[in-house]
Amino acid sequence: MSVALTSSVTPNATQQELRVMVVDDSVVIRGMISRWVSSEPDMVVAASLRTGLDAVNQIERINPDVAVLDIEMPELDGISALPLLLAKKRNLIIIMASTLTRRNAEISFKALSLGASDYIPKPESTREPAAAETFRHDLIQKIRHLGAKVRRTAPASLAPSLAPAREPLARPAAPVATPPLLRRAFSAQAPRVLLIGSSTGGPQALMSLVGEIGAVIDRFPVLITQHMPPTFTTILAEHLARSSHRPAREAVDGEIVKAGNIYLAPGGRHMRVVRHGADAAIALDDGPPVNFCKPAVDPLFASAVDVWQGGVLAVVLTGMGSDGMRGGKDIVAAGGSVIAQDEASSVVWGMPGAAANAGICAAILPLNQIAPKLVRLFSGDRS
Repeated sequence: MSVALTSSVTPNATQQELRVMVVDDSVVIRGMISRWVSSEPDMVVAASLRTGLDAVNQIERINPDVAVLDIEMPELDGISALPLLLAKKRNLIIIMASTLTRRNAEISFKALSLGASDYIPKPESTREPAAAETFRHDLIQKIRHLGAKVRRTAPASLAPSLAPAREPLARPAAPVATPPLLRRAFSAQAPRVLLIGSSTGGPQALMSLVGEIGAVIDRFPVLITQHMPPTFTTILAEHLARSSHRPAREAVDGEIVKAGNIYLAPGGRHMRVVRHGADAAIALDDGPPVNFCKPAVDPLFASAVDVWQGGVLAVVLTGMGSDGMRGGKDIVAAGGSVIAQDEASSVVWGMPGAAANAGICAAILPLNQIAPKLVRLFSGDRS
């Protein structure tokens, strides 16, 4: 029988702290993540467990907000534990953690389809300071931003067995009026290219979106930057090809950009576009991260202005941070247009929220309304 290594909640834990359950058969990884989480003022380690079976058996007692779930474990692996955990707590945020292999990348995509909120690749060696620090930064940000959303919706979505006892209702506070977000008119110029930037929640959103814009893809090139590591972008391109029934692949440095194709920035490299005679060509580079990301959205957005000027139409989908906002400003300044996904349909309203609050968007739409809008815009509608 496995031994569950469960930490107690810190004495000063408050209702505002996110309760994090770490599930990994590696004592080194468990200890490392637990130390990182414990050092954050808004988080507490609710439990540190060795197997998926421990997590499933103890989730009612632990009642975590977020679970960091390893893929490969004894007794019950992460992909098998995932649906069992969600069956017991349907609003549990689950972040899948795995080493960077094609098999684990494919399993991570399957986990997203089964209800996992996100994934994170573990570094090949925790002894490499830079790799460990990147892992720490990305993991803590994912826990914080995904956990914040579940906390906002927790009263309505807790499983009945986990719902807290109700306190007497106080008189509701008067709603605070928020000014409407500024929306610009769509460009009078016909769009000649579609650019898409996304991060957390992006794979699911992208597969949904490209499946509905075949008429756009057939006539115009589509370039996508999704925050993802190598190997994962390879798998994502394959999923996008299946969803769209159109050619989709990781972009190759120097290739000519053509209508009818989806070009995905490969993990670990920024994707830009450059002039190549009368055409546009892909330019990949190994420069430093931008907005903590590589690939990043801003380099793609900003470079496209030099090639298509005001003929750029960009979409900013769900994701943490503000990547895409500065590049979106460049697009709008050149006469192009930007659409942002709305908050309600975003897994995290960081990137699209930054664009929306910057006043650069011509529309802020639910995910299921973006594809129809794109089809109309690329068909000549300018409203």
